Amino acid sequence: MPMYQVKPICGGDIKVDLPSCMYKLPNIHAQQGNSCTSEHAFQNGEVDPAVKALEARQDEIMRKLYELKAAVEGLAKTVTTPDADLDLTVSSSLSSQSSSSTTFKGTADLDTLLGKDLGALRDIVINANPAQPPLTLLVLHSLLCQRYRVLSTVHVHSSVTSVPPQLMSCLGPRHADSYARQLFQLGFTLIWKDVPKLQMKFSVQNMCPIEGEANVARFLFKLLAPYPSDPALATLVDSWVDTAFFQLVEGSAKERAAVLRTLNSSLGRNPWLAGPEFSLADIACYCCVLQSGPASSTPTNVQRWLKSCENLGHFGPAKLLLQ
Repeated sequence: MPMYQVKPICGGDIKVDLPSCMYKLPNIHAQQGNSCTSEHAFQNGEVDPAVKALEARQDEIMRKLYELKAAVEGLAKTVTTPDADLDLTVSSSLSSQSSSSTTFKGTADLDTLLGKDLGALRDIVINANPAQPPLTLLVLHSLLCQRYRVLSTVHVHSSVTSVPPQLMSCLGPRHADSYARQLFQLGFTLIWKDVPKLQMKFSVQNMCPIEGEANVARFLFKLLAPYPSDPALATLVDSWVDTAFFQLVEGSAKERAAVLRTLNSSLGRNPWLAGPEFSLADIACYCCVLQSGPASSTPTNVQRWLKSCENLGHFGPAKLLLQ
């Protein structure tokens, strides 16, 4: 039994509405204006103009990111090596195949020789001493520019105090599109550096450096045409290349005279050193003959052969450096 009773202060039939959510927001999906027209357009497969603008902006951003990725990956070959200490960039060139280019038997596949192109420019980095300019590489560079779209650059390493102007411009003038690396098939980077032997680096991860001008010339020539399938002919080409560098350039006067006699005899039987076709043997021997002494002192057949090489038009950069 209660202690005392109190009358209710309000009626028992009052109902209180309790909220079903904490707070309410307006519907952002509600169509403004003529909602019937927009709904009809979306049902017909049309895209909202705002969505179109967003997609175009995203495509532009992705394109710029791809270009940046290609540029960074192409530069990684020099940045991840001791040759990253570069202080001067001078020249780059873009050359397409010319109708007057030298014809080689067979074709070279860059994907097979250098690996699959994954978006980054395949850049060949060469360290050379300015006291010993690699003439054969300048000739091969000219031939590569007629076969591929080549981005050519010249740098100076901090180990070298000064480089003659003709060496800084040996690969040609700077191209206006040198910043767009994705337009090129091959990179050719020449770094003037204080090194005892010429060095070439292509893939830091998959390939050890190649040393020696003769070996680098063999590698670059394979980008133009495969080596002869005939073992005897391939051995003849290699023999002439070794003879040029080890006897014409580094040999004594007696060895040079013997090589010139052999050259004169071989060229009396064939127009080129490896038979009827122009080859790496002609490039190597031409450059080494000019380096070893004046061309006027060479035998008759050798002088005729030198003029035949010059008529091809690829030996101009090498000859300029010797003047």
